Amino acid sequence: MSNPRIQISCFTLLGLLLCQPTMGENWPQFRGPAGNAASDEAMATPIRWGANENIAWKAALPGRGASSPVVFGDRVFVTAFTGYGRSDEDPGDKADLKLHVICLDRHSGKILWDESIAGSPNTQSVTNRVVDHGFATATPVTDGKNVYAFFGVSGVVAYDADGKLLWQADVGSGTAGFGSASSPVLFEDLLIVNASIESDTVFAFDKNSGEQVWKVEGIAKAWTSPCIAEAPGGTWELVINQKDMIYGFEPHTGEKLWECVGIDDYVVPVPISHEGVIYCLGGRRNRCLAIRLGGRGDVTDTHKLWESGVGANVTSPVYYDGHIYWASDKAITNCLDAKTGDTKYQERLPTRARVYASIVRAGDKLYITTRDQGILVLKASPTYEELAHNTIDDDPNMFNASPAISNNQLLLRTDAFLYCIGATGAE
Repeated sequence: MSNPRIQISCFTLLGLLLCQPTMGENWPQFRGPAGNAASDEAMATPIRWGANENIAWKAALPGRGASSPVVFGDRVFVTAFTGYGRSDEDPGDKADLKLHVICLDRHSGKILWDESIAGSPNTQSVTNRVVDHGFATATPVTDGKNVYAFFGVSGVVAYDADGKLLWQADVGSGTAGFGSASSPVLFEDLLIVNASIESDTVFAFDKNSGEQVWKVEGIAKAWTSPCIAEAPGGTWELVINQKDMIYGFEPHTGEKLWECVGIDDYVVPVPISHEGVIYCLGGRRNRCLAIRLGGRGDVTDTHKLWESGVGANVTSPVYYDGHIYWASDKAITNCLDAKTGDTKYQERLPTRARVYASIVRAGDKLYITTRDQGILVLKASPTYEELAHNTIDDDPNMFNASPAISNNQLLLRTDAFLYCIGATGAE
């Protein structure tokens, strides 16, 4: 007999988040519906645009942020910060920090509501590294009813569709390096938050009440977002990639299922999954691992499929047609064979510009967002092929956020604006 709880899990994740409204409209969390930064339905996303070309709308945002927009139905949500930390030369007063959750109309870009909380007294003091990213780094997540945002030491907040604050939760006061980065994810009625930096802990909260359901401690140097992956047999596993080890947990309870020796450095990139295999990048030496899901105990010798000496320190990959693609923060694009880990190509981007945002895929097109030299569009092919290089010349602000894909359009934010790109079709 099939397990009814697993049936509910599958329906919740793949039905509610992906199919109501249709999958092509919704991008409800960081890196899209399944966390894999891909839309197979979006075949007509734009290839070319500019300041006066192929932009449906442009919305001024109240503050900076490195978080990506998310989309559900006719709403777009994004976060920002104001009041403190715009520059290291003149940071302002930490007591004035405000952390915003903003809701915009999907069709026009009009701001429908903008709610904020005060920053915590434990907020990291401004340095040039912190200014690079700011205090609104985590992408929010929505189930179409409510929206949830994570602001590091300032905690987790939940708002309803009208901007009413539903609950807040504290996850710790620790800070490190360039600040917080992990984005929250939803699994059934749980909101899962990796607070490795704040308290070496992953938390699961009841999404409706904010009550803690479970927690896992001892999560070290993991700026990465949690990954919910489908294992062989249709069960779900929560994968956390941290320093030295990669862990698989039972997402309902937080019980550890397996562990695999991983990357001997801090980890930022988010794992991706495909057909029961998880792909993990990370480390300043840049490594990539593939692990078959479904194991128990130490799976280093039994389930690790391959390991490669290429990878990324900051950015996350995407899967397509038997290959793994990414652009590292050092502006090098990579394509690996997903079965073997063999390198198909490594090419330096013509912009040679730093990359903090992660690659996304729409159909057979790859979008790579550089910090200050625009966005490159590549063919998703094991042979490097550049299709276009797009800039918005009248916006000098940084592009730190990954795009969202919705209805064959791209939603892209800078430190000042949110753009909806794709007003006139694919070209």
